[in-house]
Amino acid sequence: MSKINVLLAEDEVALGTIIQESLESRDFRVSLCEDGQKAWEAYEREKPDILVLDVMMPKKDGFTLATEIRKTDPYTPIIFLTSKSQTEDVVKGFGLGANDYVRKPFSMEELIVRIKAHLDRLRTRQAQSDWIVLGKYEFHPTRQVLKLGDAESPLTARESQLLQMLLENANDITDRTQILNHIWGSDDFFNARSMDVFITKLRKKLQDDPAIQILNVRGYGFKLVC
Repeated sequence: MSKINVLLAEDEVALGTIIQESLESRDFRVSLCEDGQKAWEAYEREKPDILVLDVMMPKKDGFTLATEIRKTDPYTPIIFLTSKSQTEDVVKGFGLGANDYVRKPFSMEELIVRIKAHLDRLRTRQAQSDWIVLGKYEFHPTRQVLKLGDAESPLTARESQLLQMLLENANDITDRTQILNHIWGSDDFFNARSMDVFITKLRKKLQDDPAIQILNVRGYGFKLVC
């Protein structure tokens, strides 16, 4: 089972490091950013499973960052860390699409329980969701199945992850490095070769609909045209 990828944005260096080390010791993968702009760049690059955002940050505060993320991503859970206790701040955060608030100071066990609870809810919702229409095909990311008519074709976990990333950027370029880091864990030469093999496999599984193409955009990545 792959590690849960947490994007942590916290401008208090000492606190951020403590949270990062605590989560990593419990087998999470953590990307720590000390300001909102770096957190936004990391979000676009890595597409984390969950975001833990400090409200008050330089360059881009947590509320602004959540607003930008929610314009294109309504699902990834967002937990705010805040020392603020005013009711209006809590209301504002939930209004912007936050899933939860954790007030400082807090215990790591509390944060971990909340992270896992929100991810469990997301997985349940995804498992119950409808099939995604892809040309003549239907795709179910959670069941890892591609269906054409009544015929179902099973996908491997990696094939399903790859197709889902391409679908998230349908008719636009999905960056090679982003795919490699998110699915394979690094962008080294051997993983890049493996990714190319999986792209070829997906092309074969989608070949019965000529309107669907996975294009190689040289020097950048891939584009799913559908």
